[in-house]
Amino acid sequence: MARGGIGKDQMIVVLAAAVLLLGALSLVAVSQGARFGPKQASPAERALTQVKAQMGPTAEVRYLENGKRRAVCGYAGIAGQKQAVAFVSRPNRILMGDDPLGAEFADMKAEFCPGFNATAPTAKASATTSAQG
Repeated sequence: MARGGIGKDQMIVVLAAAVLLLGALSLVAVSQGARFGPKQASPAERALTQVKAQMGPTAEVRYLENGKRRAVCGYAGIAGQKQAVAFVSRPNRILMGDDPLGAEFADMKAEFCPGFNATAPTAKASATTSAQG
């Protein structure tokens, strides 16, 4: 008597075809720009999260500029205070200008944000503007 249904060999072929089809669809989706997993935070969002973790929940990013290789540099301070501190933010690390590792901060700044001036600007009573021609 012949048993009805799908045999083991046929099941293996069907499953192999399904795996290949899913792999091909995934490859097409990735080549079209699809991203799987959680959404990556923007450099500004990442820097703010790192600054708040370092300085506390009332910390704020006051200035930000893009650096090399996903790094951002800027100034951060506590809300309501004039004092600001420079920082270099990378995806896995932030280093502040007032950190005891001053030489390491200078090296990171030179490597990732060579045009960034790490001296915090002083607050002025009047606003200044500049025109470029």
